[in-house]
Amino acid sequence: MKKYFIAGILVWAPLAVTIWVISWGLGLLDGVFGSVMHAIIVVLPNSATSDVQHFRDIPGVGILIVIFIIMLTGLIAISFAGQWWLKVWDKFVHRIPIVRSIYSSVQQVSSTLFSGSGQAFSKALLIRYPHADSWAIAFQTGIPAKEVTAKLGEDYVNVFLPTTPNPTSGFFMIVPRSMTIELEMSVEEALKHIVSMGSVPPNSSNGTPVTVSPPHI
Repeated sequence: MKKYFIAGILVWAPLAVTIWVISWGLGLLDGVFGSVMHAIIVVLPNSATSDVQHFRDIPGVGILIVIFIIMLTGLIAISFAGQWWLKVWDKFVHRIPIVRSIYSSVQQVSSTLFSGSGQAFSKALLIRYPHADSWAIAFQTGIPAKEVTAKLGEDYVNVFLPTTPNPTSGFFMIVPRSMTIELEMSVEEALKHIVSMGSVPPNSSNGTPVTVSPPHI
């Protein structure tokens, strides 16, 4: 009975988590649409409120409209006129205190993560954490700022150390490049290895387990 139960969990657990994540994302998009529709309903006359409410209650219409708006925004943004409007918008936002700090930070992080030429999660590394006698898998995210490099005086790298089993949280660290070991495994394989708490071994491109021998540091 125990064997059958564990086998059933191994089948349903990945499916259940996948469905939960997709449902959460779709629910978030639908919630954005619902907030916009609620604001529209408030300003509309009473005669048109019922029709708009019926449209809002159609299942899935919010998700489709939000996706359409995002794609339409992207289409406009890559055009010549869209580039000009984005520059005007950026100048306007950067004149607002507090808002400009949050907006610019999120903008830079988004550009780095979603850009194909960005350095975010470019490679998987081994670093010493939380003490010198243990190792952890981290991801290189770039190089330190010029001021940090000037003050440290050595070759350092920026790394993100994810937590287990939730890799969306973790620690940002600046470590010497000489104290890191570059792994052959891909970022995706490293993430699977971290999420599974080490129970899922990563494979190299030829399908064989990757073996790394840490050098003496």
